[in-house]
Amino acid sequence: MTEDERYMMRCLQLAQMGAGYTSPNPMVGAVIVHNGEIIGEGYHRKYGEAHAEVNAIKSVADKSLLSEATLYVNLEPCSHWGKTPPCADLIVKHRLKKCVIANRDINPKVNGGGIKKLTDNGIEVVCGVLEEEARFVNRRFFTNHTKGRPYVIIKYAKSRDGYLAPSKGNEWISNEAMRVWVHKQRMEEDAIMAGYNTIVKDNPRLDVRHYYGNNPTRVVWDRNLSLDRSLNVLDNSRRTIVFNLEKDAVEGMNTYVRINEKDGVEEQILGRLFDHGIRSLIIEGGRKTIEGFLSKGLWDQANIITGKKMFHSGIKAPGIPNGFSHSYTIGEDILEFYYNE
Repeated sequence: MTEDERYMMRCLQLAQMGAGYTSPNPMVGAVIVHNGEIIGEGYHRKYGEAHAEVNAIKSVADKSLLSEATLYVNLEPCSHWGKTPPCADLIVKHRLKKCVIANRDINPKVNGGGIKKLTDNGIEVVCGVLEEEARFVNRRFFTNHTKGRPYVIIKYAKSRDGYLAPSKGNEWISNEAMRVWVHKQRMEEDAIMAGYNTIVKDNPRLDVRHYYGNNPTRVVWDRNLSLDRSLNVLDNSRRTIVFNLEKDAVEGMNTYVRINEKDGVEEQILGRLFDHGIRSLIIEGGRKTIEGFLSKGLWDQANIITGKKMFHSGIKAPGIPNGFSHSYTIGEDILEFYYNE
């Protein structure tokens, strides 16, 4: 690993500390190096607050060192006014000597503008260091801009013999440690969806209670608005988007969005969620809902948990059609990740 790669890897570590708080912005980390030593670090902590470069520069005790320092950042510094001033202007103001960047920002408001502003002011710019790794960290952001829809994560748990649920009753499949991981994942995404039958059978809360952080927006597909209003997902305790064929309405924290079935339910759900500011979505079941998105290729990542239990019969788990995968073991449970590439 080169020196540039080592410092960029630190940027990526810092960037991921903002998971669950920066959307719709990307996750960005910044490191400032002078004579081989890190003199400043920062990351984008929360949407609407200071960007990584600002926090890194602010952390430098002796600002006179900045003119001989190199800034490492995993995404091109912004060059436009948004919730905060342009980071490129701040870098120019402090006359940093060099800027090393992993990914160019494909947001049309930036897209090379930050790099140009730096080079026009005599700052050396190097791009493409750990480019693939950095793109993976911000895969939600890049999917949003290239596909114009939320990043879609399929998630389900299955028994060791491949069933989502037994023939009768309902049983937990994953262990306690895995449940903590699942709720951490929920905290990191904008929204979570469960199918009609899953909501009726399990009455899920679709919240973050085994971890800490923000609860995702709940998403429901209730074709004829027949779900009982006493169910947890309709309790008006937090934002819930209910897709249906009947009406558009806002009732407390519940937003009803009418779509039609002839133009593709899954496509419309993703398009309208994007319109409502949702940039990532976890789909946690059931089988019919999951297979609807899988069959149309409307997925980016699948998190599949395999527990130690054997059901022998029941509802068969869907199959992931393709994609690169890797796995981890948590206790006796197996967690597999697939990516639709």
